[in-house]
Amino acid sequence: MDTPFTDLVGVDHPVVQAPIGSATCPELAAAVSNAGGLGHLAVTWRDPDDTRDAIARTRELTDRPFAVNVVLDDATTQRPTEEHLAVCLDAGAEVVSLSFGDAAPHVDQVHDAGGVVFQTVGSAAEAHDAADAGVDAVVAQGWEAGGHVQSEVATMPLVPRVADAVDVPVVAAGGIADGRGIAAALALGADAAWLGTRFVATAEANVHRAYRRRVTDADETATVYTDLFDKGWPGTPHRVVENGTVDRWREAGEPTPGDRPDEDEVVARTGSGEPVERYSEALATPDVDGDVGAMALFAGQSAGLTDEVSPAADVVGDLVDETEAAIDRVSELRT
Repeated sequence: MDTPFTDLVGVDHPVVQAPIGSATCPELAAAVSNAGGLGHLAVTWRDPDDTRDAIARTRELTDRPFAVNVVLDDATTQRPTEEHLAVCLDAGAEVVSLSFGDAAPHVDQVHDAGGVVFQTVGSAAEAHDAADAGVDAVVAQGWEAGGHVQSEVATMPLVPRVADAVDVPVVAAGGIADGRGIAAALALGADAAWLGTRFVATAEANVHRAYRRRVTDADETATVYTDLFDKGWPGTPHRVVENGTVDRWREAGEPTPGDRPDEDEVVARTGSGEPVERYSEALATPDVDGDVGAMALFAGQSAGLTDEVSPAADVVGDLVDETEAAIDRVSELRT
């Protein structure tokens, strides 16, 4: 399936593995890229050496294009974006996605290094500004998406609005987990689809088995859009699987930070022994020990379509087959 997006980044299929935080790793990104999609590394909270190592390891595993994602909220990340981008580009990153901020100051830096740059947006106006700033593609993220969310608009109305607003390739994100969703996104004017929750449920994803199980067991009604898990990234809405922490907060009348139940309780610890407090935005990686079910279990409404764990390459292959079947079905409806 050739689209302006596949031509832009040099991949076979209009399938992008979203930068799902600490769930991303070289093995996942490379598996997606080797299968003809665009794999992704989230590097924002990695230090420079770890960022270089992750990019180098991914390049060892694939000779296909893959992307790195950098969050532009310097106040939260505590890492100047320009410096972090320099590390990524020097390490050989050729595709960069930017989110949660203004890409304009950084577009030339990526282009001067010969790279391609995307920006995630949540409205047609944001997309127009990003295109004017020179980004090569925009990612229209609907509020159905899991993890941290940049929009209050659903994917279905957002994507055509963005497609009408810009002349660069559009990638649809939010609520997409199978080929029917990808075909729908293409029909709405997108040139590719961006999937996160579906790739959480892969063998390569760097996630705790209990987290993966909660995602695959969830249905489309089991997630909540909230700003509850704000320790580490305050003020940023996100979508998670409902759990005991959400229930306790609701039963207490949804109090504000500082007055929430068990505010300072340590519910788990990382492999290095760092405490994970209730309401932390920390992602449940395999080394976490403790009450993983009480943590932020990031997932989108597409969790209802994500019911089994498969190798990432198989997921990409299934997505392509399903997309082609969905397109054929619609074509047969023509009179």
